[in-house]
Amino acid sequence: MWPETAPGRQVRPRERVDGLAITMIGHASVLIQVAGLNLLVDPVWSERASPFQWIGPRRVNRPGVAFDDLPPIDVVLLTHNHYDHLDVGTLRRLWAAHRPRILAPLGNDRVVAREVGPLPVETGDWGQTIALGPAVTACFHPAYHWSARRLGDRRMALWCGFVLRTPQGPVYIAGDTGYGDGAIFRDVRRHHGAPTVAILPIGAYAPRWFMKQQHCDPAEAVRILADCGARQGLAVHWGTFPLSDEERLAPPKELAQALAREGLGPDRFKALEPGDVWTAP
Repeated sequence: MWPETAPGRQVRPRERVDGLAITMIGHASVLIQVAGLNLLVDPVWSERASPFQWIGPRRVNRPGVAFDDLPPIDVVLLTHNHYDHLDVGTLRRLWAAHRPRILAPLGNDRVVAREVGPLPVETGDWGQTIALGPAVTACFHPAYHWSARRLGDRRMALWCGFVLRTPQGPVYIAGDTGYGDGAIFRDVRRHHGAPTVAILPIGAYAPRWFMKQQHCDPAEAVRILADCGARQGLAVHWGTFPLSDEERLAPPKELAQALAREGLGPDRFKALEPGDVWTAP
């Protein structure tokens, strides 16, 4: 069972951060502040993760940052076009308020043009790297997932994760992904080095017979942490939108159990609630 409302606080981020700070907005939406740049990943401020705002999964907690309290947004990173990641209403608001660069995997520029408007979207294939600033780049990295906005366009646009190269070390954003054979996660370390931090999904995994190929569960997320060699894990994709069969608090509970089985402390991989902020030491 999911509650009608859930805990969550709202914070006001600093305008710029020289180091590295990551603020949880909710679900898969995070604000990454690094080397003076402000990046939003899969921003969703709408009430529902749905093509309609009168039906579909409704958020149970407020975004961790009020929209009007956002710092200047330089870049939006879109991992794929499912409604809980590519939100039309939020993209329109961000474009009107901030005019950010928008990066997305191949084909999603057409989705944005069709549903949001003629916004400039920079697209890339897996393995392609785009400079975001003098000291930060974003590499499109594979994910075990899929895409669709409507009937008939399944897998017609690409999906991805991102690896950010920053002065604070690599930042790995897995996006939505199953575990598969784990090869793509080992490739993160092989091609980019062990991440300073990995932002990994832990929710929307039940029932396993249906979700396994597209969403990892908490135990698999711990395997991803080990495969990529990240020094810190931050868990997202849980606790905001009821998208699957597990209870709201099941993902962090199972994450804690999986860490304990591997002999890892709870601080090594933190399940973020809206308004939580992680700062690189």
